Amino acid sequence: MKDSPMHDTSTTAIRSDRLSALRTQMLAEAEITSVQNQSLIQSRREQICEAALSLFLEKGFAATTIRDICARSGVNQASIYDYIANKNDILRRLLNQLWFREDVSTLPIILLDENLSLEDAFEKYFRESWSMKRDGTLLAYRCVPHMQAEDRRALHAREFAVMKDLSDQLAPRLGMHSDDQRLDIVANLMVFLSAFGPMRDWLIRDIPDEVILRTISAGAAAMVRSLADQTQT
Repeated sequence: MKDSPMHDTSTTAIRSDRLSALRTQMLAEAEITSVQNQSLIQSRREQICEAALSLFLEKGFAATTIRDICARSGVNQASIYDYIANKNDILRRLLNQLWFREDVSTLPIILLDENLSLEDAFEKYFRESWSMKRDGTLLAYRCVPHMQAEDRRALHAREFAVMKDLSDQLAPRLGMHSDDQRLDIVANLMVFLSAFGPMRDWLIRDIPDEVILRTISAGAAAMVRSLADQTQT
């Protein structure tokens, strides 16, 4: 059964615009102009970032050195700074590519489709997040403590805004007031559940992916709807 749509067109358009603007905000990458050949820059940065990602996930950000990245990527240590500024610059580029990737919809954007039930919306969100943002999720959760202060602030601001946008989308679906703080808690939990696949499914590898996906989606939808039931009683 579909949830009763309660959005008006103007509100949806405003929210859509706000989400669109939010998704264009990235972590600041260093501007490096010592090499003019753009195809070479792109190729070398891909080598460097690919090697760094595997090392960050294997050894951790703090334990990985530039020397390690050079050895894994095949880029000479004497020239690596022609393509990246430092290790933090590599992390910013990776998070922009993997955590903020634009081809994976956020849950607030998915919920703009009023024809989707909560179960269907959550299933679509978790499916895309668990499959397409797996490395980005692992990287973000493992590396946040090592990020520069300004990068943590930028990451926090973007994640907080996504959480608030999700609250905005859930409120009319559940017939709740947008200022109800429980919506923020549930919205934060939904985003946290998007990390379940990458961070916890190694413990239940004998269970089919579709079973895990449907179970989590159904449980999340039931929990969200329980807020509306509590409000009405």
